[in-house]
Amino acid sequence: MLIEELSKLPGIGPKSAQRLAIHLLHSPMSRVKPLGDAILGLKENVMFCKICWNIAESDPCWVCSDGTRDQSIVCIVEDVLDVVALEKTGEFKGAYHVLHGALSPIDGVGPEQLKITELFDRIKLGGVVQEVILATNPSLEGEATALYIQKHLRDMGVKITRIARGLPVGADLEYADEITLTKALQGRGEF
Repeated sequence: MLIEELSKLPGIGPKSAQRLAIHLLHSPMSRVKPLGDAILGLKENVMFCKICWNIAESDPCWVCSDGTRDQSIVCIVEDVLDVVALEKTGEFKGAYHVLHGALSPIDGVGPEQLKITELFDRIKLGGVVQEVILATNPSLEGEATALYIQKHLRDMGVKITRIARGLPVGADLEYADEITLTKALQGRGEF
């Protein structure tokens, strides 16, 4: 039963699930119990912030309740892991809004399945937001989501920006696709 449950996790196939189960079987209780407690605690103690929809242990989350962060700038991301990635840079000092996905009509994901209405309400009702940074992924779905949000925010009196796109550090130009090179050229800055 444990192997079946482990293999349902993303990135864990049947062989990895077997190895994990055997490892846990051979591990002392002092190592297995904290793992079990942490898994149970995840569902019992972690919630979604009702302001930004990031994961949190309290509502509002640590970002929304931090008085030193600029709540007038909201960075819109697709997933909670995007918040983690942006926070690792230490550069962004504003607030977030997590959509929990991207628009994908083929997969049946429309605005109703995402936290887009909550974003619009946040901007309309709060009156605090002055800039929205669209930080959706540079995929077809991410671009469609960014365009949808931009279209609906256009008349709300907020500045709408998009994160830059282009070449990653250490990449070779010869291996980049045309779209990436085009975006890199369009987003170039003064040196």
